[in-house]
Amino acid sequence: MSCGAEAVLSHQSAAVLWGFRAREGLRIDVTIPPRLSRSRPGLKVYRRKLEPTVLTELHRIPVTTVHQTLIDLALVLGRDSLEAAINDADKHDLTDPESLRAALVAHAGQPGVVALRQVLDRRTFTLTDSRLERLFLPIARRAGMPKPQTGVRLNGFKVDFYWPEMGLVVETDGLRYHRTPAQQARDRLRDQAHTAAGLTTLRFTRAQVRFEPGYVQTTLAAVVGRIQARMSD
Repeated sequence: MSCGAEAVLSHQSAAVLWGFRAREGLRIDVTIPPRLSRSRPGLKVYRRKLEPTVLTELHRIPVTTVHQTLIDLALVLGRDSLEAAINDADKHDLTDPESLRAALVAHAGQPGVVALRQVLDRRTFTLTDSRLERLFLPIARRAGMPKPQTGVRLNGFKVDFYWPEMGLVVETDGLRYHRTPAQQARDRLRDQAHTAAGLTTLRFTRAQVRFEPGYVQTTLAAVVGRIQARMSD
């Protein structure tokens, strides 16, 4: 109201209103059309044109949509805080990584889209089986491991990588933080079946294989060392 009828709540204040980010400080973020000029104590005023499709109301307060709010947050938050905001929006059933990624197509070229997509790429990154093998096998080799069996069926399930001589299974997930209950239940059954058969199961995301090979290598080496020490006893 202070900034006129065309003003909308945006950025961090919009996220607070939507309920997926805690309020920090007393500043209120507001966006107004570029032809207007407003300055008010306690307000951070952004001047830009927003399409009607990214505007809505919540509790009778004009506000940017969830997707637009996340795009805006990508300009003012660091990577970890932005990922936390995406997680919280997901947990509140306001969006999900797949819907958010699809929505970014319509916003191509808008500031914030690139940074937001980079976070999504690391958390919802997928690989074809052949590409996954080309990336993972050198990591396993650097960890001192022999070549595994790939894509074999074991205990009623297809596994990604299997070392029978060590009783080790490595599975990779396409999504880090958004899996359906059915997928989660099947993963638990899969891991339980392997554990009951006396196998060790490790899970990495495909994003970790692509973007965090050092972490994957260190973890593999530690687990292999433990298994080999147990086998030598």
